[in-house]
Amino acid sequence: MDDPGGMEHRVSDLVRQIAVISATCYMLVAAAVGSGLLGGTPVQDLQDGALAADGSYLAPAGPAFSIWTVIYLLLVAYAIWQALPSQRARVRQRDLGWWIALTAVLNGTWLVLAQFTTLPLTVAGIVLLLAALCVTFVQTERSPAEGLADRILIDATTGLHLGWVSLATVANVSAWLTAEGPQEWAGAADAAGIAVLVAVGVLGIALARGSTWRVTPGLALVWGLAWIAEGRLEGEPESTAIGVTAAVVAVIVLAVTLIGALVHRMIDLRNADA
Repeated sequence: MDDPGGMEHRVSDLVRQIAVISATCYMLVAAAVGSGLLGGTPVQDLQDGALAADGSYLAPAGPAFSIWTVIYLLLVAYAIWQALPSQRARVRQRDLGWWIALTAVLNGTWLVLAQFTTLPLTVAGIVLLLAALCVTFVQTERSPAEGLADRILIDATTGLHLGWVSLATVANVSAWLTAEGPQEWAGAADAAGIAVLVAVGVLGIALARGSTWRVTPGLALVWGLAWIAEGRLEGEPESTAIGVTAAVVAVIVLAVTLIGALVHRMIDLRNADA
């Protein structure tokens, strides 16, 4: 869509494009530091190991975190795509570009907080990231996609990011409570973990239903839940109750999301033929 607003609007659009690229670069540098590639301490060793796969009862097993590679690649692809001249003055880019840039900055900032500050500040950081992703996700619904690139690089990317960070927030809070809570809380770990996982399942279904059955938030949640199940059934700390609950919730979220998406698609096709 052409820019009807003249040079002033085109300058602001160019600033937005540069901001998205800058935010993405910052996120990648922070990720390199957080992974230890640039000399920083790997995340699993930070905060006395509280953020490791065995740091709490709701921490996913290590392989779960490979989803960050997919999210980062999609965000990099988005940053490149939105910088094209054809995307500069599009209304959807104006509606979403700054929000996506903010999520990239907050993503990288969490790693900085984990590397150099305290565990409570990492909780604050990831809650802010989750809030920004929620707003971005809502904006993707209010500003509908106009093509395949929109659906993949904006909608799917934001959905995966939101779904994973929703689960990561649970794990981060759990790590904080485990590290700083009284020892007596350990006796209630199974009951609390089951309750939280049920809430995560409700959230996953609500995200799918509220977004006309987009599947990516649910897929990210299911991925994380499956690795929580693996961690509690095969790793430490061991908890059969939490592991089984995580597996059951993952199956329910996946089934409801996929069935809902299929039914919604069938209704759309029927209406189109009517």
